[in-house]
Amino acid sequence: MQWHRPDVKLLCGVDEVGRGPLIGAVVTAAVILDPLRPVNGLMDSKKLSAARREALAEEIKANALCWALGRAEPAEIDELNILHATMLAMQRAVTALTIQPQWVMIDGNRCPSLPMPATAVIKGDSLVAEISAASILAKVARDAEMAALAQRYPQFGFAAHKGYPTAQHLAAITEHGILAEHRRSFKPVRLIAEQLS
Repeated sequence: MQWHRPDVKLLCGVDEVGRGPLIGAVVTAAVILDPLRPVNGLMDSKKLSAARREALAEEIKANALCWALGRAEPAEIDELNILHATMLAMQRAVTALTIQPQWVMIDGNRCPSLPMPATAVIKGDSLVAEISAASILAKVARDAEMAALAQRYPQFGFAAHKGYPTAQHLAAITEHGILAEHRRSFKPVRLIAEQLS
């Protein structure tokens, strides 16, 4: 699908991190970059080293016109499903901005309901600088949450797998049980819960 960059001054990029993991919130970010203070080296956060992501995140926060994070917690994900929870987290990020954007560019193939025009851009985190910036902020924020969880529950190995359904993570759930932060509606967690009950 073709997309064009809207001719507006206040363009916001939005992306999410954490749709696939079995634990924790889905985290979103919304960013309006300042054309007079460009951030060099923006790209899809998954293609950057952790150190580079963290350095860029600080630069984005220092130079953007404004930025905000949004989230949906595991209980909301279980209640709404991951798609609707992600849309809610995106709405929260845009609403939390201190400057209202004129247009929002969303990574992916659908947009949440917003009070301003929005465009979904497939692979937007590689194509639109504002979405790349949002993907970096969301990834750094969620990785920090996983690092904190790893300190609280060292037996689960969150620092390594970031909550994704790896063999190590599934074995840890089976051995140590389901945590309050786990998404109980996700099939691997649900199946282990049934086995443990």
